[in-house]
Amino acid sequence: MTQQIPPAPPTRPGPEPAPEPELAGVRNFRDVGGLPTADGRWVRTGRLFRSGHLAHATETDAQFLVSLGLHTIFDFRNDADHALEGPDVALPGVRNVNIPLSDPADGREFWKMVRDGDLDQLRSALGDGKAAARMAQSYRTIIERRTAEHSRVVHALAEDSVPALMHCAAGKDRAGLSVAVTLLALGVERDAIVADYLESNAPHRRYRVRRSGEPVAAHSPEVMELLAPLFDARAEYLTAAFDTIDLRWGGVGHYLSDGLGLAPATLDRLRDRLLTAP
Repeated sequence: MTQQIPPAPPTRPGPEPAPEPELAGVRNFRDVGGLPTADGRWVRTGRLFRSGHLAHATETDAQFLVSLGLHTIFDFRNDADHALEGPDVALPGVRNVNIPLSDPADGREFWKMVRDGDLDQLRSALGDGKAAARMAQSYRTIIERRTAEHSRVVHALAEDSVPALMHCAAGKDRAGLSVAVTLLALGVERDAIVADYLESNAPHRRYRVRRSGEPVAAHSPEVMELLAPLFDARAEYLTAAFDTIDLRWGGVGHYLSDGLGLAPATLDRLRDRLLTAP
């Protein structure tokens, strides 16, 4: 039976973010504010948001997003994602920055099989722990190979790009890693980062599984079990990313300085923009 992973409540000692809006066309939206840092501060509310893609945002959704006073939207999707889902809706006065965190060709045949493959193909590709292993490896790979992209994001946040919204397709993996990297740079505790990440498992946040010619309700229990590791937020995936940081760079400090090229002054500016005063 598929392991069910309930969303863990994050530790938020700071002011709670405003109640979440009922967005009709945007899934997995939330304010990252309130998460604690190791030095006793917390992430300010209204400064950093995360979500799934904005391609299907309704007019009301767009009005709400504009009301946040966003400076920049970071879209981590690639060309294949844009072809499948469409571009983000345009929001007046907001800068859109597309930083693909996976090559359009990476996994294209794999995801085509997920959408179109028969049960035997799914069993062969995803069964016996292969799907979860693939997800953990993708997290390791993004952390190790996408340092330039993550550096660009964190430098932008430190300079002028706040308030910011980060998203990918589901708002779970590529956006989840980018949010996690940002929170590490802010000094947020790892347990709190994982707890925020796991909120993507809430039923109203989850990405709608797409299989060609099949509504979600028609998926068989076995198909849903095989696909579950691809669409779950699992602590083991984010832990794989953290382990890669520790193994490759010897810890967060060297990852930030050597991997992302973040000078102490840049980190100070970032923390001034996104954290409460000490």
